[in-house]
Amino acid sequence: MRDNPATHAKSATVHGQSGAAWIVCNAREIRSSANLTKPSRSENNIDIGYAHIALAISSNPKIHVFGKTMIRDHNAVNRQALALLTKLNAQPQNNFLSRQLTEGSIELVEEMSRIRGAAFEKRYAANELAYHQAVNNLVVTAFIPNIENAEVKALFEAGLKIFRTHERHAEMTVGSLT
Repeated sequence: MRDNPATHAKSATVHGQSGAAWIVCNAREIRSSANLTKPSRSENNIDIGYAHIALAISSNPKIHVFGKTMIRDHNAVNRQALALLTKLNAQPQNNFLSRQLTEGSIELVEEMSRIRGAAFEKRYAANELAYHQAVNNLVVTAFIPNIENAEVKALFEAGLKIFRTHERHAEMTVGSLT
């Protein structure tokens, strides 16, 4: 029986679309640049962590290429965000969203650490697809419309282009593993 990646979408770090919808509804409360950049940084760091797990567990070259891409790109976005925050003299602030993202990742890290082989690769790729779909939706529907600072908005728009590419890459990876 083939493993259906869609069955894993609900347990993506932001808990699939239902979790993303909850976040979108509540994200309007965090309009400041500092409040918006903390969840973004949390998302980047979580995905970097997932990639490190994938590199440690998997021997599949496709998973390695994807994982290395996640590490490179999410670190680059983090550096850009921190540089902008420094320029704006702002500090990232913990909030419900950054906590939700971090808490949601713990269970998934534990789960992925217990599985190996093709099952791990399918789980990792399915999570990456669901994760990027949910986060991209969040950025489009909640973050960008509520960002008041033009430089911060430009950073999120640039990040979204990268993360949409990640979503397409994850979709191809999922397709190649089934």
